[in-house]
Amino acid sequence: MSDETQSLYQLIGHERLQQTVNLFYTSVLKDPLLQPLFGDGHPTHVEHLTAFLAEVFGGPPRYTDELGGFATILKAHRGLNITDEQRARFIELFDLAMVRTGLGNDDTIRMTLNEYLSFGTEVAQINSFATTDAELHPCQEVPRWP
Repeated sequence: MSDETQSLYQLIGHERLQQTVNLFYTSVLKDPLLQPLFGDGHPTHVEHLTAFLAEVFGGPPRYTDELGGFATILKAHRGLNITDEQRARFIELFDLAMVRTGLGNDDTIRMTLNEYLSFGTEVAQINSFATTDAELHPCQEVPRWP
């Protein structure tokens, strides 16, 4: 299989994706702006976020098939009232984790991840303020990102 037909998930690899999510999550729990959204943390969050991102980028659909799918992530975000500052900080900390794991060294991978994070945090932010289903973001499933 050539690089042209490989998914981003295949290019990154599960281990490096999970390592990036782990570094990101550790930094979030220490960050005064984001920690209130995550509380004291949850033992399965790294596994779940890794599975979600793996599915987004062309990996196995484990998040949808085994971990509750989009309804689970929607439920986690509703009522959080995510601010623009928190959204930007989320992307910034993920970007720093990418740099630390070497994903940030590949401009194409970094740009694609940042494009998705911008979209994904927009979905989360809109859904975090929704008081009715009609106010939810139109994306209501785990997206597949190019």
